[in-house]
Amino acid sequence: MLSATTRDIVTQTVPVLEAGGEALTRHFYNYMLSHYPEVRPLFNQANQASGTQPRALASAILNYAKHINRLEALGPLVGQIVSKHVSLQILPEHYPIVGTCLLQAIRDVLGEAATDDIINAWAEAYQFLADLLIGAEEKVYADNASADGGWRGARAFRLVRKQVESDEITSFYFEPVDGNPILAHQPGQYIGLQVWVDGTEQRRNYSLSAAPNSHYYRISVKREAEGAVSRYLHDQLSPGQTINLFPPTGELVLQPGTGPVALLSAGVGITPTLPILQQALSAGRDVVFIHYARHRGVEAFRDELDQLQSKYPAQLQRYRVLEQHEEEDQADDTGRIYMEQLQRWLPDHEGLQAYFIGPAPFMKVARQLLKETGVSEDRQFYEFFGPAQALN
Repeated sequence: MLSATTRDIVTQTVPVLEAGGEALTRHFYNYMLSHYPEVRPLFNQANQASGTQPRALASAILNYAKHINRLEALGPLVGQIVSKHVSLQILPEHYPIVGTCLLQAIRDVLGEAATDDIINAWAEAYQFLADLLIGAEEKVYADNASADGGWRGARAFRLVRKQVESDEITSFYFEPVDGNPILAHQPGQYIGLQVWVDGTEQRRNYSLSAAPNSHYYRISVKREAEGAVSRYLHDQLSPGQTINLFPPTGELVLQPGTGPVALLSAGVGITPTLPILQQALSAGRDVVFIHYARHRGVEAFRDELDQLQSKYPAQLQRYRVLEQHEEEDQADDTGRIYMEQLQRWLPDHEGLQAYFIGPAPFMKVARQLLKETGVSEDRQFYEFFGPAQALN
């Protein structure tokens, strides 16, 4: 348990974090990645360059400091962090590196204001959080290892099929090299992978876009111009080649209930919604599925969705929104998400559960509009690709 003195000192640093938290975390990453190159594979350099990783960490540290006296108020944040860490195989030996670099960053950025009392308080607070996360992550690792088809650490998988889904998205089907069964993931979860690009180890996580089965995992990846791993998968990885996968994890899963479900996705955010859609339909739940794309050329999985609509005509209401479209595209609307659209398409049902995923700007708007249409925050569920960001 944290001492009262530590909690008081950490709370007193909140204004400093609000004013300069991102500068501190940016310095932290620069220091850590230059002094401890062994942890570089755990971090997406594109997210470093764009600033999303430092901003996400700054937000997480600020939330921790704000709620140091009532950590349960952090809500799902801890679970999301644990899942991200598990997907990348963050291990106990990584935590001392992060702690050392975080304290050094506090010293460097705050200068003389970083008194011994502040450093000691943050050292204690960091270790408390590290122990919490290490314990939670170890439970997930152990559960994955003991489950049917499960494993711990890296496992070799062979690419057996590569299928183009749109101008930007390609699906990759992986089967285990050892031929043994695989862990059945929950629809909506993602999987971590380990590859070597130009001799450099890289780790990423991608949503699983197919329903659980005992034979293969499918990920569907958008080719990003600045994405080292996505370009490697699209341009270099061929059927017959192998990569390492880590066990599935993730918090975006279908919640219990019998009421209707709304699935809203934009761009490659469609990937985790597909298995959730299949699960909800199989359970007999009514589903409204709305997908937003820039134009028909980048709209993936049309045939797969057509088949589901034919199989479940009474349960599935499906809508397509294109920013740019021709008359023959037969889109249901043009542009982006807006209030009247959701009011027209979403059922007026107090038990409606809404799931949404896509680029951060889309998710911010979706969250607010859903709230305004009467879908309370406790019935809204979402996941971020990459570092978690605030949707305020």
